[in-house]
Formats: sequence, C-alpha cells, structure tokens
Amino acid sequence: MTLKSLSEMISQGHGDAPADLVLRGGRVLDVVTGALLEGDVAICGERIVGIMDSYEGREVIDVTGKILVPGFIDTHLHIESSMVTPHEFDRCVGPCGVTTAICDPHEIANVIGVPGIEYFLSCASETVMDIRVNLSSCVPSSHMETAGAQIEAEDLKPLMGHPQGIGLAEFMNYPGVIFQDPGCMAKLELFRGQHIDGHCPQLLGKGLNAYISAGIRTEHEATTAEEAREKLQKGMRVLIREGSVSKDMVALQPLLTDLTSAYMCLCTDDRNPLDIGEHGHLDFMIRELIAMGCPATAVYRAASLSAAEAFGLKDRGQITPGKRADIVVIDDLATCRAELVLSGGVIFDDAAFAARSITPPVGRNSVKAPVVTAESFRTKANREDTDVIGILEGKIITEHLKEEIPIEDGDKRPDPDRDLVKIAVVERHGINGNIASGFVKGFGLKRGAIASTVCHDHHNIACVGVDYDDMALAANRLGEIEGGFVVVEGGKVLAELPLPVAGLMSTEPFEVVHEALVKLRAAAKTLDVALEEPFLQLAFLALPVIPALKITDRGMVDVVKFEIIS
Repeated sequence: MTLKSLSEMISQGHGDAPADLVLRGGRVLDVVTGALLEGDVAICGERIVGIMDSYEGREVIDVTGKILVPGFIDTHLHIESSMVTPHEFDRCVGPCGVTTAICDPHEIANVIGVPGIEYFLSCASETVMDIRVNLSSCVPSSHMETAGAQIEAEDLKPLMGHPQGIGLAEFMNYPGVIFQDPGCMAKLELFRGQHIDGHCPQLLGKGLNAYISAGIRTEHEATTAEEAREKLQKGMRVLIREGSVSKDMVALQPLLTDLTSAYMCLCTDDRNPLDIGEHGHLDFMIRELIAMGCPATAVYRAASLSAAEAFGLKDRGQITPGKRADIVVIDDLATCRAELVLSGGVIFDDAAFAARSITPPVGRNSVKAPVVTAESFRTKANREDTDVIGILEGKIITEHLKEEIPIEDGDKRPDPDRDLVKIAVVERHGINGNIASGFVKGFGLKRGAIASTVCHDHHNIACVGVDYDDMALAANRLGEIEGGFVVVEGGKVLAELPLPVAGLMSTEPFEVVHEALVKLRAAAKTLDVALEEPFLQLAFLALPVIPALKITDRGMVDVVKFEIIS
C-alpha cells in the first residue's frame, strides 16, 4: 500500500475526512506504559493516523473485545531454513503476527553468491510482510569451508542502498574481527556507522570489548543469562533466540524484565515448517515467555518497539499516529492468538497474497557432487583414539569428545551400540569433490542413513549413517532431486523432500513441505533416531570448526579448532 499525502493523513487523523480503515471497539496495548487504551484505530494508507478516539471510515472492522498489539518483528533469521521461498514464508508466517522479518540470506549466498542476495532483495520488495535484508558478511564463513561462492567487501558495495537493505549481517568470524583480518576489516569499514549484526557465542571479557568496538550492535548467540547480562552491560542488544535447533529462551527468560526489555528483542534463527505449523512463530515465544513469568508488557515490547529501535526502524513498533499500520488483533495477551494481522495497512489474506509479484527462484541444479560409493565413507586411520562430535540437543554448539574406536581392515566402523555414528561431508559445489568423514555421538541412529544439502554454512552434502551402502544411496539421491533431505534404510529411500532452490528451499507451498517433513520425521524415527529435530541438527553438525573459547592472560581469545576430518 502506498504512503498517502501528508494532507490526507492529517485530515483523516483530525476526523475531517473518513479514514481509509477503522478498527473499532478494541483496546490498544501501549508498549511504553503498559496501559490498554480504549478507542478506535484509524488508518490512512499504510499509516496509523488516530487512536484513543472515535472515527468514521470508508471500511470498518469490528474488533470489539479484542486487544490490538504492534506487529511482531523477528530480528534475526535465515528464511532459507524455513525450506520455502520468501513468498511462501510470507504466507505461512505473516498470519502468525510477524509483520517485519530481518533476514540474512547467508545460506543461499554460500551456495550461489551475490545472485542469492539479489534474489532476496527482489522478493523483499514484493511480500506483504516487510522483509529487511542484512547483506551477508561471511561467505564462506571460514577458510576451512568449501562453499559455492566467496563474497568480499567490493562485492557488497553495489548492493548497498537498496530500499529493503538494512545493514551487514551477523559477523560470525569474531576472531577475524579481534585480530583484524584484512577481509573482515574491509567489510567493517564499508558499513561503519551503519547497522552490523553480531554473532559471538561465549565471547566475554576484553575479546568482547574489542568485538563491540568494531561497531557491532546486536547478539543472538548468548546461551546463558550470565553471558547475555555481560553483553547487555556492554551495550549490545540481546536477541532472545528460540528456533527449531537453537533453544535459548528458557535460559534467557529470567533476564527479560520491564527494565531490560527496552534492550532485548526476540528472534527465531530459525524455525522449520513443522514447528511453525504445529506451534507458531514469534507468537509461540510470546506465549511461552509470559507463561514462564515474564511481564506481558516486557514481552510485547521486546517483540515490537525494542526490536524496531534496535534496528533503526523508527516508523514501527507502536500503535500510534504516524507509525506503520503493523497491527495484530488477538484475543488475549497471554494466549497471543492472532485473529487479524495488518502489515502496512494491508490485511494478510488470500487476496493480498494473490496480488503479489513473484520473482522466479534462482539456484537450480546447484548440486554438483561426485557420485559416491560405500568405499567413499571408509575412515583411513592408524590410531584408535578418535575425535568425536558430541551433540548438545537444542544447541548449535557441540562437545569435543574422545572415544576409542577399533580399526578393522584399515577402517573405523560405526558402532550403533555405543551411539557412534559415521558422519561425512561431500563437497557438492563442483569445486574439488572432497569427502571428509568423522564420528558423532548423540544422534541415536541404529540403522540406515540420513543425508541433507542443508549443511551450515557451506551447504555441502552432510550424511550420517551406520551402513555405508545406505549412506552412498542417500548422498547420490540428493544429486538426483537437486538437493533436500533423504532417509534411507536397506537400500531403499524411505522418505525425501526435494529442495531444488539452491538445495535449500522448495518450490512447493508451505503445506506440501510440512507434510513431507512429517513423513521424514516418521521415517527417521524408524531408524531409532533420538533427536527431536534430526535434520536441522544434522545441518549444524557439519560445521567444520568447533570453537572452544578461553580468555588468555592478555584478555584476548584463544580459539581451539577441532576438525571433523579424520
């Protein structure tokens, strides 16, 4: 919806002309004072022009007995991890009350580079929801990864200034910041004075001071209240994260109070279609935080006004005159069930979705992996002492374990009785064809194999299994379906979900993806997988480095790197 003239807005706000739309009979939550304000809400085009009074409108919607709250802002996510395109994300998440999503197209950028970011910027101009794009800062995320692209500061410069752009995305290479890597410094200098998103798990002390001094403003990786408190005290905006894999809400909930909520926000980073369909999105977080004892005003403030302020979006976050008409009509603050959602004055409904332009997807035929055989997964070794990745369910950080695994015929075999499962990464961008293998504990797999091209952050093929033939079938099948997820047992594909858009997103509607994931989860359970979200957990297990942080006597950070390559 276009912005109306100032004359029209003033006239409608003063009641001299009927408002374009009036929401009548509800109460407005003031996220500053916590009061519930009586009166109509008058809307002119995409802006609110009147509250706390009576208005006439060309269109009137009766919301008697309901509460109106500002639209929710997801302050950090990767839409690719919803496994649908930005337009389908808009359709499935907008009705949950999310009117602004601040995304980092980091995943698709690591597969196809700048064209992936350009695709997201184009889509963001078409959706009902206001999608804001942070330009991806770490492609690849680490020199140890073989990604499909490399993006330097000079590549980002032409993308700056796009109306849907908002800043530089999460700066994951925090050692590169602290020790002033030239490539990192070039990007930080390019965005100096603009928004720069943070990503610095477990970083404290002087290392954190140095990182923040680079102009980095936000942090979504805090996993304990103590860590989050220090980051708040040092001026960062802390984003409480509750995704499908990374679940930090319970740990950080005690820190969210009326006092701190002005500097805390909510984010998902990320939720898959199963969780969205069964539990919701930010509305789920709001319900849970209130149920855990957080003041309702503090929670809604963090979900709206605080988020808007943290990212410099001064035109939203409150239901007040002059702000964007981003409004969620709910039955009750505690239950947070969205009954009507407006984004910029547009109601999320089938008519609004049908009226959108659609940018064609990019990144087709991106899986260029070599054909693998059972022999590809043998672990060449001359010692039984073995590095093992230990899963911490609900976290993307992992443990560095040591296990004795016997060598049989020059190979270390999976041992499902000890929950020691083989993990392999197959390069799929057509660059070098490398295959790395190792072991993981905590997956619970007893039979077969599971494979995926959703493999952070490089998005090569990740495969776990106890049978090499099944692992080969799973990995090769991904090449045939242009990427996605596959579950295999006994030489047979039990379930699969093609994700042909860069091997990350489906071209199908959200409902189709949800149904396929239900079948995938059920198939994984037949292999005795113990994890609640095995596919997303697998995606993070393939990270090539597990940082263990220590503060040295110089107050800096030592990064102890653990490679999964045997």
